[in-house]
Amino acid sequence: MPSAEFACLNGKIVPWNDARVHVFSPVAKYGIGVFEGIRGYWNECEEQLFLFRLDEHLERYAFSQKAMRFDEGPSSRELMQALIALCRANQFCTTVHIRMMAFVDGLGEMSATGPVGTAITALPRVTTRQVGRGASAQISSWMRMPDSAMPARIKCNANYHNSRLALMQAKLDGYDVAFLLNSRGKLAEAPAMCVFLLRHGHLVTPSGSNDILESITRRTVIEIAEEYLHLKTVERDVDRTELLLADEVFYCGTGAEIAPVTSVDRISVGSGKPGAVTTELRKIYLSIAMGETKDHSEWRTAAY
Repeated sequence: MPSAEFACLNGKIVPWNDARVHVFSPVAKYGIGVFEGIRGYWNECEEQLFLFRLDEHLERYAFSQKAMRFDEGPSSRELMQALIALCRANQFCTTVHIRMMAFVDGLGEMSATGPVGTAITALPRVTTRQVGRGASAQISSWMRMPDSAMPARIKCNANYHNSRLALMQAKLDGYDVAFLLNSRGKLAEAPAMCVFLLRHGHLVTPSGSNDILESITRRTVIEIAEEYLHLKTVERDVDRTELLLADEVFYCGTGAEIAPVTSVDRISVGSGKPGAVTTELRKIYLSIAMGETKDHSEWRTAAY
């Protein structure tokens, strides 16, 4: 059973098991939906749940619907109110991962653009064990889909089949995570995560034209690395062998936060242990997200 009592469906708080759509709906038949993953961080001292960079998530959510040609759905204000109401209904006093999805409901076919349904779920999310020991990565044999086929900028449900194939292969081969290359043989991203390298005293990450999701966590890492560690980030093409030459490698995302990679294709990265820069960036990131510092209060929305 999920560790949440309620979900939100089309603006109404409903029991978890009642949050359903019909099997003949376009979202079930074709994966016609877009979504956002949002983190809520519990601050014990303030007894407050902080939603991290909610405005930016809602902005990207609106873009995804526009790009998918969806009919107009609820406003950002209405969505924010529904999300906060769901957190309060579940009385969360722990860190949670929230999934907000817009989907084509009804009984339409592939070209349907509505009616647009909205589903919001939230569940407690613990830190993965890879954070402490570091993750092993495999360069996947699956190619990252190009922008001309299924644009990664659109956070569309169907896009994630590409990531799923790569991740399943990596798991079956004994790795923790997969790194996908794009059609030009350059590093793109990991499933649901962006990738960074530390080389020659600065950070390197694939540019937005390398078939990556324009990640909010990625943007946050670039900002805090410069502000707190005085590290510049170079956004460019990344060759696969650079992963082996890097001093440190890490991936980031709303769900993953910031996590170290200690080997690629069974070759150690740096010392083969989580790196100092990765560890410090994670510490700074969580301190801001959890409200343990007053810095960047504009990135936090109080739910209670």
